[in-house]
Order: sequence, then C-alpha cells, then structure tokens
Amino acid sequence: QVQLVESGGGLVQPGGSLRLSCAASGFTFDSYHMSWYRQVPGKEREMVAYISLRGNTTYADSVKGRFTISRDNAKNMVYLQMNNLKPEDTAVYYCKAPQFRDWGQGTQVTVSS
Repeated sequence: QVQLVESGGGLVQPGGSLRLSCAASGFTFDSYHMSWYRQVPGKEREMVAYISLRGNTTYADSVKGRFTISRDNAKNMVYLQMNNLKPEDTAVYYCKAPQFRDWGQGTQVTVSS
C-alpha cells in the first residue's frame, strides 16, 4: 500500500531555513521520479521541485537557487532543503510521484515575521 508521509514543516522567519522530509513506502521507490508540490488555500497546487530516478533535478523559477531536492533510495526518502525562505513560500508542502493519484496530508510551512 502506497504511503507518503511528509514532515519537517513549521514556522520560520523570512530568510530562515527548513528541511522537509518525505518517507515513502509500499512501492518500488527507486523506480519513480519524485516531486515536491505546494498549495496555498484558494490557489492551484504547483510543483516546486523534481528529481529523477538517478538524481537529475529541476525547479520552479520561484524557488530556483533557494531550494534543493534530494533523495536517498536506500532509505526511501525524499528531502527538500529550503533556504532564504520568503513569506510567499508559505504553503502546505507535499511529495508525490506523478503517477500516483492520491495526495498525503502534507506539512505546513509558514514564513512570517
């Protein structure tokens, strides 16, 4: 049974950093590309970072240079290092493979002074 559990969110001041984690289980993790997404209430969910099976990465322009996605296939984990956070980064963050239908609960990131 597929399960994706996000963690690591919290309240941080502008300019601060957080590292999000995604624990995956129930599927062959290293057979899937993985992405981080975020959603603000009333706004469309957007993809912010992507990582391929072998570690190739891409980022949304809004986070490029500030966020880093990584994966540890031995541990079935995906990470999102978030630096120089801005108030507009405030959102619920989710991890998911594009092929999957269901979303997890996500983890809340709030950037505020």
